[in-house]
Amino acid sequence: MKKILSIFIVLIILLASAGCVGMNGGQNTGNGVDSNTVQSNNDDKHHVLVAVFSATGNTKRIADSAAKILNADLYVIVPEVPYTEEDISYSSESRAYREQHDSAARPAINGSGPNMDKYDTVLIGYPIWYGDAPRIICTFLENRDFDGKTVAAFCTSDSSGIEASAENLHKLLPESVTMLDSRRFPVGASEDDIRGWLDETGLTGRK
Repeated sequence: MKKILSIFIVLIILLASAGCVGMNGGQNTGNGVDSNTVQSNNDDKHHVLVAVFSATGNTKRIADSAAKILNADLYVIVPEVPYTEEDISYSSESRAYREQHDSAARPAINGSGPNMDKYDTVLIGYPIWYGDAPRIICTFLENRDFDGKTVAAFCTSDSSGIEASAENLHKLLPESVTMLDSRRFPVGASEDDIRGWLDETGLTGRK
């Protein structure tokens, strides 16, 4: 009887251990990419990075498709202090409003970020906040070496265009940067829409 009871106890312990592994092993940061790592899809022939800031996930969906189409690496720009729903509400009291109306605002980015030496082409994605790119994009650009790289910007917005924000970002980059045509996408843009833009830039034909 004691032997049977001992075996039963051992089985319970083993099952409990397996359950713990299953719960902890699937940990997700919410955006699918750890803030300190780059999701790598590159092979030896591709040197493209898609860097994206996405507070609600809408812009990241565009970035995911672009990275898939180009077989590019994906880097999610994660703020050191995450944005809440109140932070990005359209209110003069919100954090986003204060940052966007302060040209010197540079929200900190969590983690060390990608090694830019690995890439010759960088796509930068963001939502439009008050007619411009979020200030955290300025943080990213000013703290990375873009010398001699090819850059294209894309954004998500229901109404505002990308022209003003892309021009402002271009001013933060070295003169040696080659800027490709940028593109605004609605939230529900299809993969065909994204591929069409990438075809126009010539990126899908690069080897």
